[in-house]
Amino acid sequence: MSSEVYSYIYEKFINDGALDIYTQSIYMKKNRPAIKLCILCKEDDLNKFIDLMILQTSTFGIRYSKYNRVTLDRKFTKIETEYGKITVKLGYYNGKLIRITPEYEDCKNISINKNIPLNSLVNNINYLINKKFNINY
Repeated sequence: MSSEVYSYIYEKFINDGALDIYTQSIYMKKNRPAIKLCILCKEDDLNKFIDLMILQTSTFGIRYSKYNRVTLDRKFTKIETEYGKITVKLGYYNGKLIRITPEYEDCKNISINKNIPLNSLVNNINYLINKKFNINY
């Protein structure tokens, strides 16, 4: 399958409910290079993604496995910064707030619109977040 297709597949599958997608460079039988396409989805969506992979890729077969998943409880809020309002994701574990992360798309848009290096912007926002929420990792 042409490598150009992976970008399309990634966007389509995420929009259709995939939890995540990744690729790996591998070698198949007879030492042939290949790309392994991995789709993480909810168990209820398995058949939908099997159909999509068969119809949207060049594969002749699919292997699948069931995995268990543990996630933090998530909430979203907006905080005011010197750059404007930014959405942050709050991560809770056993009812305790343990992680706060600025949303990438908000940071990217501010970086572009205000011509601020993304890395510097994210570092500044993380500093503001830690100061505001007083999180001790």
